[in-house]
Amino acid sequence: MPGPLSPDAAKALAHSAGEVAMLDVREHGQYGEGHPFLAVPCPFSRLELVAPALVPRLDVPILLVDDGDGIAQRSAAALGRLGYADVSWIEGGARAWQASGYTLFQGVNLPSKTLGELLEERWHVPQIDGDTLERWQRDGRPHHLFDGRPASEFAKMTIPGARSMPNGELPHRFAALVRDGTTPVVVHCAGRTRSLVGAAGLALAGIANPIYALENGTQGWTLSGRALRHGQSAPPLARLDEAAFAASAARAANALERHAIPRIDRAELLRLVEDRTRTLYLLDVRSAEEHRRETLADAVHAPAVQLVQATDQWIGVRRARVVLLDDTGLRGALTAIFLRALGYETHVLRIADAGDLSQAVPGLGVRQPEPSSVPQIDAGAAVALALEGAPLIDLRSSADYRSAHLEAAIWSIRPRLTDAVGPATGALMLIGDAGTVALAASDLTAAGLTDLYRVAGDVADWRRAALPLVSTPDQPSDGEAIDYLFFVHDRHDGNLEAARRYLAWEKGLVARLDEAEAAEYRIGPSPFPPQAA
Repeated sequence: MPGPLSPDAAKALAHSAGEVAMLDVREHGQYGEGHPFLAVPCPFSRLELVAPALVPRLDVPILLVDDGDGIAQRSAAALGRLGYADVSWIEGGARAWQASGYTLFQGVNLPSKTLGELLEERWHVPQIDGDTLERWQRDGRPHHLFDGRPASEFAKMTIPGARSMPNGELPHRFAALVRDGTTPVVVHCAGRTRSLVGAAGLALAGIANPIYALENGTQGWTLSGRALRHGQSAPPLARLDEAAFAASAARAANALERHAIPRIDRAELLRLVEDRTRTLYLLDVRSAEEHRRETLADAVHAPAVQLVQATDQWIGVRRARVVLLDDTGLRGALTAIFLRALGYETHVLRIADAGDLSQAVPGLGVRQPEPSSVPQIDAGAAVALALEGAPLIDLRSSADYRSAHLEAAIWSIRPRLTDAVGPATGALMLIGDAGTVALAASDLTAAGLTDLYRVAGDVADWRRAALPLVSTPDQPSDGEAIDYLFFVHDRHDGNLEAARRYLAWEKGLVARLDEAEAAEYRIGPSPFPPQAA
């Protein structure tokens, strides 16, 4: 029944056989400092904007997590206004969960990160360390080194000699990148997960070359005293000629058959959509360029590399159905194998089998709420009113506020907004994107405040207008900045101790799972030959 649940009842619901969405409605910093293993971040500050994509079926059971501070009840009411019919919350929130003997996990993307660790443990993914890689480079030993992260992360920092090739794209484009079946291939990321998943993906694709993950990625490289390369521009993804495309398609057919992943067409997609008892996600796992060029109407772009790494950014319902859109089917097949290991029912739909791409699939589109219109006010006029005492509330991220904000603006966030405003009368001005301001305005209107305005422009506009900007590196304080996760946040910026803590955290995830959490995984036999184990 909707309403409060004891931690024991909530635990049973989270691990039940049917679909369920466990949404943590606290802000990002609160969530990242400790949450139930299966909880998906859905912060109250943007709840109505995020929830429809995460939970597209209105009658799926939803279980909310907060700090026992009433935000879950407020979230339940907001979700009810969107049409969700079965919303419960943990009585007492995350603290009660922990007090009942259940673990709160730090960090983000826990199920995906743990998948990487389980692959290492059960599949014995071959790895090499930084010493070995450097020796190969020094001795001129032939090898291929690929950075399996998105190009934006490659540009921030990478291992010297690495080529940017995100996971999923690497096996798909392998025939255009590697011309023989004997040269070793090494995959790295910033830590562990995408190195392990990337190497496993190559093995699942049937790549014959010796395959290795680089142990501990760029963080391990830095901890060994070696320098990274920064500011590298990733070249365009390798183009596939007819032979390379055929090679990808052949590998896809083998992977789909070997792992019994259903390949469907438009007619089957329509049948799945018509099943109103199940939640369905249609995700395009190809590159951003391919998705922009052509895709099936209502397909959401979720590149393979990030969908496996951060599944909970796209999929909010446990045990849901997922259809993956692809061209040859290989990126979809490999992603499907990993998602199935995470407990999802997976299908692959090739572009060639999708029918008329311009035709929307009835019943598939995500409902997006219409944000209420908040009248705008010029930033200069807003500052003038604020200096006379009118409240000027900055709803942007705490990090953006610390970096630069309008003079006289105070920072706040939706869960604490009414306390920040207090018994204000007269005009009240809000800074932020249209969606965030609209949600805040709806709460303030319900509290009896109706003279509300959204401040026009952004920092760049305000600078051009020569408006006074203030930087406050310590305000809001770390304790107040509940939207920011400080958990080893500078591990990529030279803080070696943060990097050590992060790697230890990743390696320790499996040991912290309880029996029910471990049972959520469906990991099949290893694709690596026994001699590589």
